[in-house]
Amino acid sequence: MLPAAPFLPQASCARLLSRPARSQAFGALLGPSLATLLVCALTAPAAAQDLSARPVEDQPIAGAPPAPPAPTNGETPVAFAADAVEYDQTGDMVTASGNVVLRHENDSVRADTVTWNRKTGLVVATGNVRVVDRDGNQAYTDRVELTDELKSGAMENLLVVMREGGRLAAEKGQRDDAGNMVLTHAAYTGCAVETSKGCPRNPTWRILADRLTYTEANKRLRFENARIELFGAIQLPLFGLAMASDGRAQSGLLVPDFRFSRSNGIEVSDGWYWRIADNRDLTTTAYVFTGAAPMVSAEYRALTERGAYQITGYATSSNRTTIATSSPSSQDTFRGYIFANGRLQLDPNWSVSFALRRATDRTFLRRYDISRDDRLRSMVNVERIDADSYFSFAGYATQTMQAGTDQGMIPVALPAIDYRRRFSDPLLGGKIEAQVNTLAISRTDGQDTQRAFAGVEWSLRKLTGLGQLVTFTALGRADVYHSDENADTVTALYAGNPGWETRGVASAAVDVEWPLVGAAFGGTQVLTPHIQLVALPKIKNLSVPNEDARSIELETGNLFALNRFPGYDRIEDGVRFTYGVHWQLDVPRWRINTVVGQSVRLSSRPTLLPDGTGLSSKVSDIVGRTEVRYRDFVSLVQRFRLDKDTLAVRRMEFNATVGSRKTYAEIGYTKLNRGITSGIEDLRDREEVQAAGRVTFANYWSLFGSTTVNLTDRNEDPTYGSDGFQPLRSRLGLAYEDDCLEVSLTWRRDYQTNGDAKRGDSFLVRFNFKNLGTR
Repeated sequence: MLPAAPFLPQASCARLLSRPARSQAFGALLGPSLATLLVCALTAPAAAQDLSARPVEDQPIAGAPPAPPAPTNGETPVAFAADAVEYDQTGDMVTASGNVVLRHENDSVRADTVTWNRKTGLVVATGNVRVVDRDGNQAYTDRVELTDELKSGAMENLLVVMREGGRLAAEKGQRDDAGNMVLTHAAYTGCAVETSKGCPRNPTWRILADRLTYTEANKRLRFENARIELFGAIQLPLFGLAMASDGRAQSGLLVPDFRFSRSNGIEVSDGWYWRIADNRDLTTTAYVFTGAAPMVSAEYRALTERGAYQITGYATSSNRTTIATSSPSSQDTFRGYIFANGRLQLDPNWSVSFALRRATDRTFLRRYDISRDDRLRSMVNVERIDADSYFSFAGYATQTMQAGTDQGMIPVALPAIDYRRRFSDPLLGGKIEAQVNTLAISRTDGQDTQRAFAGVEWSLRKLTGLGQLVTFTALGRADVYHSDENADTVTALYAGNPGWETRGVASAAVDVEWPLVGAAFGGTQVLTPHIQLVALPKIKNLSVPNEDARSIELETGNLFALNRFPGYDRIEDGVRFTYGVHWQLDVPRWRINTVVGQSVRLSSRPTLLPDGTGLSSKVSDIVGRTEVRYRDFVSLVQRFRLDKDTLAVRRMEFNATVGSRKTYAEIGYTKLNRGITSGIEDLRDREEVQAAGRVTFANYWSLFGSTTVNLTDRNEDPTYGSDGFQPLRSRLGLAYEDDCLEVSLTWRRDYQTNGDAKRGDSFLVRFNFKNLGTR
């Protein structure tokens, strides 16, 4: 390349670049022309068959020309380099040939030949033209011409490779009188046109259009007479298709879903996506059924400087079957559901989180396959967090979806206030944490409870010379309760005394761990014996209501907890000694983690813990947990609780995952054999198995499925109504997914009728076109 690459001899070249008329025209022309060319290219699909015909480069254009002269009249001239430059004085033509590279600010062009007609101001680049704009988009063409005023431009046999991965191709591109680029016989795809080994492949889908218009002002592509071609064979019409050239989501019609269910018949749903702004959007969807009235939904999402939130709503008018009473009835009425959540960070310390979930009835969500949750929780929580303190002001409300459950017995918690602050111990060097907590629970048809307490906890951790980690803990707390309508609580253990009750809590504990490290089996093992002594005086547990500490059961997660009840309302008093051992083995690619333990009550005071919890006797049941992992391919987790006398299995959980993200199998088994006879509804016996899996084949295809089976029999729970093998739900599907398309067919069977949500088979067909610019 010539260092100066002049159009004329050096002196003449200097005079040429300094001439006001022509130099400004050439300098201003190439910059915008690049943008135009690029934009066109970005928006101009070439002939469909040319989407992968040209070799595409992934490196910047090489051969940097010298810096251009200083801007003249605000216009930045063009720097260029070439193997040869000729000037035809007769025709007043400048021709640069051989590896021509032109640069204007952050845009660049490479071509075999560039000619400039100084009389007409026309610049023409021909031969292997490649244009790269400032955003990294690339355009490839055989010929491009532009006037010095950029009023019109023309390209032929054009291919554009977008930075986001899409490709456009067109036979011709032309700028119209409004300054928009118009491409004819165009094609676009967001799919890969090469295999992982670099071999050409036909895209899974492409959009063909007789005419494509690119509007530079909003970087928008509009297709006319468009159709989408799938797998090179199937063509479907697309009406009003538009998208952004830079990959931004654009307003438009979404791809429809198809479903069949026993409850609603054939369902067709389609939505409209409205891109309100870069940080806000709205999706509205219409659902049409052959067996039910139509339904509509809307989802609004927003991202603000403070945080993000979304609001979703469903509405219809259909026949509703009431299941909340013992005598079900049906009627046509308005039905719907609203779901909203979000989080706002007001400043580095203060934040607000919220969620709202409400349905008009208990079967709406299941009938329309929106959710299968058996309860809907709404909440708001205002928090302040800094290095040494935590404050929370929260409220919770729950709507039950279970048949036969009285909504009036479901509590509303407001307010729920918790404040904690940590201090350094100036005397012994430990940590002090002060806590203030209050909670008010109300029910329309049941017991109301208010609680408040204040407490201080001191802890000190020391490492001995032999390597033992010793932790000392002391706790003091004062509680006050008020409750009424206590007789409405079904379980007497939870009711407490009506009126005002006070309670004092004091505890002390010492905890010792001794990690022993050594080599084993070609890796490293850590054996950690663990002992704990906890002492508490007698607590007035049954005098106060129990709202948050009901589902107690011994497990490895609470084996060494100071209070093994899950909440604040119940406290395990007396003196107890807990012992256990933790063992971990790390060898290349493998990890084994296991813990086992037991506790002994040293006091003879009767316990309030019922049989079946594992803690009712002086000596507790034996609990353990084992986890085995092999890289990210195998994960086995097993939990158990064994009866201390007979070693009968009281609790067994097993979860296994084997495989990769594409092909895997999962199985889960749970058996709860507590043998509780005291009628506590929170601790029922159950046996259940869950299985799921996916098998990927032929690169893009996969077969997937899942099932849940209730194995509880009448001997385990005569009130449950199961015969020992009761499938709850099953699913099986076939899916195709590549880099730009997802298609799936799913079959699901529900085995129980719940009001107007009927048992039976349902089918769902779903399409998702990736990189299409909508959402």
